[in-house]
Amino acid sequence: QLQLVESGGGLVQPGGSLRLSCAASGITLDYYAIGWFRQAPGKEREGVSCINKSGGSTNYADSVKGRFTISRDNAKNTVYLQMNSLKPEDTGVYYCAAPCTVVAGIISDRYLEVWGQDTLVTVSS
Repeated sequence: QLQLVESGGGLVQPGGSLRLSCAASGITLDYYAIGWFRQAPGKEREGVSCINKSGGSTNYADSVKGRFTISRDNAKNTVYLQMNSLKPEDTGVYYCAAPCTVVAGIISDRYLEVWGQDTLVTVSS
């Protein structure tokens, strides 16, 4: 059974960068499209990014386009989220989950089967 573990969260100043990692165990990661989701205090959960099984197709929420990059290394069973030019509104708990889907350009959590435990990202001066 697939298990996901996130790492890489922390406190960063506005304009800074962080790289989140999502390590899989229990099954090879290339069976799944993997997504990153986040939830800020008082807000609904948001799909941030989704990468397909091979890594050849990626999708992003409009709020992070041009700043975040999702990638995967199936040999290492790991998916990454490189976050640059971070803003205070990027603050929240971040989850990786599988499988992600994209519906009308929106990254959906509707069919998710497996979630990681989350990692906290705080963007503040």
